[in-house]
Amino acid sequence: MPAHLEVRFVSSNKHKLAEAQKILEPAGITVRPSNLKIDELQTKDTDKLVHDKLLKAFAEIGRPLFVEHTGLYLPHLNNLPGGLTQIFWDSLEADRFSELFGKLAPVKSATARTTISYCDGRRIHDFSGEITGSITDNPRGDRSFQWDCVFQPDGQTETFAEMGDRKNDISMRRLALDKLAEFLEEGTR
Repeated sequence: MPAHLEVRFVSSNKHKLAEAQKILEPAGITVRPSNLKIDELQTKDTDKLVHDKLLKAFAEIGRPLFVEHTGLYLPHLNNLPGGLTQIFWDSLEADRFSELFGKLAPVKSATARTTISYCDGRRIHDFSGEITGSITDNPRGDRSFQWDCVFQPDGQTETFAEMGDRKNDISMRRLALDKLAEFLEEGTR
């Protein structure tokens, strides 16, 4: 059994928190939620966005923690929306997003990328994970977790929303959290 570790995750998104807890728990890592609301920098530069969010959170909490941003990168739109995915999603919602970037788009391909920044009190450490897929013609599955209902990973027949918890086995968040877990475990050896 791995050593027991705790890490703070600053996010107001209950779905992201639940996924992080399910993914990290088998590695012996307990995720302690902090729903501190951080005003996010509005930029398509994801690294700049997560570092800004991390520094704001650390200034408030003053303890080791991590933040993350997960976005969709559409190659036919020069990788927009990227860091602005939440703004796109909130403005368009599922049906319109799917129509514009799935049904009507000349290219439906997309990359889903999670970028995690962790501050141990001395340094910032970054971890990322990404998978490719496409935007579906119509939303499919539960619509409660943003764009999960319109993103279908390559090699799969279901959207993330249709997969339910099976998403955690292959997701970009899984890949990034596995890298964070490995880093944290190395620090305890």
